[in-house]
Amino acid sequence: MTLLKKEGYPEDGELVLCTVTSVQYHSVFVQIDEYGKTGMIHISEVAPGRIRNIRDFVIEGKKVVCKVLKVHLDRGHIDLSLRRVTEIQKRQKITDLKQQQNAEKILEHVAKTVGTKPEDLFNKAYGPAIAASGSLYGFFQDVVKDERTIDTLSLSENERRILLDVVKQRVKPPEVEITGKLKLQSYAHDGVEVVKDALRAGLKAVNDAADIRYLGSGTFRISVKSPDYKSAEKILQAFIGSATGIMDKAHGSAAFERAEA
Repeated sequence: MTLLKKEGYPEDGELVLCTVTSVQYHSVFVQIDEYGKTGMIHISEVAPGRIRNIRDFVIEGKKVVCKVLKVHLDRGHIDLSLRRVTEIQKRQKITDLKQQQNAEKILEHVAKTVGTKPEDLFNKAYGPAIAASGSLYGFFQDVVKDERTIDTLSLSENERRILLDVVKQRVKPPEVEITGKLKLQSYAHDGVEVVKDALRAGLKAVNDAADIRYLGSGTFRISVKSPDYKSAEKILQAFIGSATGIMDKAHGSAAFERAEA
């Protein structure tokens, strides 16, 4: 994964992608990929509980997401933690880095197409994009939503046109997802059909804009994706309302439990 190197040092609390370079008896040394600097994970920060063999958790060459505990600028030392990174944080960091990589590849492709140096195009686009949207990929997502956003960048007409075309082809607009568990119960002789009717009514109410997966014991995973939370919530409530209405008419029950974000 090739990424544009960040300048300076990471901030305390920041999540960083690292490559394990050396595993010692009481510590692990890593290369912080985004900054090109060395960091250290003490054995107590590798995993919770007592560790008998540190190599059960890390080996040389492994990619890991770590949390920055402390940056010692006077010594150039960076203390990291592996155990303080949750699985959700890890997945989100990997997703962010993949998006960053895709965004950088877009600029490289555009530079090659227009016959300019990639670093020149990066210099024109990177800073303003970060200032406007927080990330290069986030900026491209904003461009997909509103093409006029690209005017923020000081590009030639040819660069602007080609970049816009490539972004529209390769970048998906941002999405939010709301999920939860819906438990449907009916004690009628045709209870199975009642549940099916309830689910069909829910899907019809939202034009099939919800995903349903059976989890067992009358429980279903309901997932809704939309460009924003307001519209996603509207779809979810329409689905639940319609499904619940069918269950109520058949003297059954419906209970929805929202998943934690």
